[in-house]
Amino acid sequence: MSITVHQFPCLSDNYGFLVQDAATGQVASIDSPDAAAILAELATLGWSLNLVLNTHWHADHAAGNADLKAATGCQVWGPAEVERLTPVDRKLTGGDRVALGETTFQVLETGGHTLGHLSYYSAEDQVAFVGDTLFAMGCGRMFEGSPSQMWASLQSLAALPEQTRVYCAHEYTASNARFALAVDDDPVVRARAEQVFAAREKGEWTVPTTIGLERATNPFLRAPQLHRGLPPHDAFAALRAAKDSFRG
Repeated sequence: MSITVHQFPCLSDNYGFLVQDAATGQVASIDSPDAAAILAELATLGWSLNLVLNTHWHADHAAGNADLKAATGCQVWGPAEVERLTPVDRKLTGGDRVALGETTFQVLETGGHTLGHLSYYSAEDQVAFVGDTLFAMGCGRMFEGSPSQMWASLQSLAALPEQTRVYCAHEYTASNARFALAVDDDPVVRARAEQVFAAREKGEWTVPTTIGLERATNPFLRAPQLHRGLPPHDAFAALRAAKDSFRG
C-alpha cells in the first residue's frame, strides 16, 4: 500500500481519518469533525497536516477547517457547498483528481445527503472515503437531494471493485442492522447483523466495511430485490422513507 489510514473516534459517533502517503509523508484529514481531536492524533503520530479533504458542508464534517488551517497552515479542499460554513482553498467537483504526495484520489460525485457531497477513491490502494453517502448496512438521509440522485450516487459506489475498503464517517451500523433485519430476511444479512451486534457489545468498530460486503447485506443497495416490480430508484425511495420513520 502507498498510504496509511489512521482511524479514530470523535464527537458522539463520528470517525476521523488521517491518511499518510508513504512515499512523501504528506498527510490529509478526511473532513474535520473535531479539530482538537485531529490535532491531538497528529501530535501522537508525529505527523504534519498538509490537506483537509471535505466530503460535504455539515458542521460535523467541516467545522474544524479554520482551526486546522490556523494551527497547521494546511490547505482546505472540498465541494463549493462547504463555503456555506467555511472558506475553501480549492473547490472540487466530480471527475477531479487530488494528489497527496504520490497518491491519487479520484473525486466522485455522491450527492443526495447534500447536493454537492463528494467521495474520494484511490484505485491503487483500494480505499474509498464516502462521508455520509454510504454507511455499513445503511446510507445517509437525504437532507437536500432526491431519491434518484442518492440512488445514482450509491450505484456509483457499488460499482467500485468489491475488495474496496469503505471508510464511512459514523458508527451507525447497529442501528442500520436492526432496520435491515426488519426489511430483509436473507440469511447472509442476518449473519452479518449478528456479527455487528457482537462487535458493538465488545466496543469494536464496524468501519471500514467493503463494497462486496455492502452489495451482499446493505438493504439500500439491495432495494430492487426487496421491492421487485418497482423501478430501482423508487424501490430505494420506499426503503429510505421506511428507515426515516423506523424506531426499532
